[in-house]
Amino acid sequence: MGFPNILLGETIGTMLLILLGDGVVANVLLGKTKGNNSGWIVITTAWAMAVYVGAFVSAPVSGAHLNPAVTLGLAVAGKTPWGDVPIYFAGEFLGAFIGAFLVWLHYYPHWKETADPGLKLAVFATGPAIRNTAMNLISEIIGTFVLIFGILGIKGVTMSQGGSAVPLSMGAMGIIPVAFLVWAIGMSLGGTTGYAINPARDLGPRIMHAILPIPGKGSSDWGYSWIPVLGPLVGAAIAAILYGILAPMALGF
Repeated sequence: MGFPNILLGETIGTMLLILLGDGVVANVLLGKTKGNNSGWIVITTAWAMAVYVGAFVSAPVSGAHLNPAVTLGLAVAGKTPWGDVPIYFAGEFLGAFIGAFLVWLHYYPHWKETADPGLKLAVFATGPAIRNTAMNLISEIIGTFVLIFGILGIKGVTMSQGGSAVPLSMGAMGIIPVAFLVWAIGMSLGGTTGYAINPARDLGPRIMHAILPIPGKGSSDWGYSWIPVLGPLVGAAIAAILYGILAPMALGF
């Protein structure tokens, strides 16, 4: 795809992902918003839609990874050249920085209306419901394993023609299964750590939380920050390796 396309597509796609994803968390958690206290289902649904929006915008340009774990998983699976991996990473983190900044700007009057510094951090970064290093890491590994294994297993729509399966282009509709996959992960597995399942989604906004002038923001919780980075990368690698073992075995993968 080339350096400019990858960088541009991943930056714009990830920016939209974070703007809409962290944006819904801000809408639910920050004081005096119209969406205040609207709950977990609103958050998980909007995150799934954020994936869809970011992906359909960037898919024609960069392939819409939007996630270093996805990039790593596809590289391990042999579907992305290793030489392109740093370019994908750069676009994903740059987009995450921009998206987080825009969320901060959009909700600017509401930061001072929110007393709890933990809620302010939660807009930008994930955190555990119960702090347990080993189990929090395992949760992120499992959630990202499901994401990457699911992405690798999603097949396009085909039409039978002359005894052959002819692929049908669905355009942006083809991204819907990935959005549903992210939605299911959030609803089923997200309650333990907030399902980062994406190092750029967590680390990029966490850095912005540390940098931006947010009234009473408190700690950025750097002691936890490595878990939503390492866990997704490990989960992605395991998923890609296992898929590579199972795919040739005629098991429907």
